[in-house]
Amino acid sequence: MDCDTCSFYVFDEEYDDYMCQVSMDEDDMVRLYTDKKFECPYYQRDDEYRIVRKQI
Repeated sequence: MDCDTCSFYVFDEEYDDYMCQVSMDEDDMVRLYTDKKFECPYYQRDDEYRIVRKQI
């Protein structure tokens, strides 16, 4: 998984940078950055066409 493909990873105009919108606790944050095998429990693939497929 990659943050770039996550729907919670959005551009913040105030900071002029991409940021994660999920409010993680400290333990998850530390595991995410230190443990190579830890997978983000909040990851959700960014799928722009999901809504369109439901309409068909």
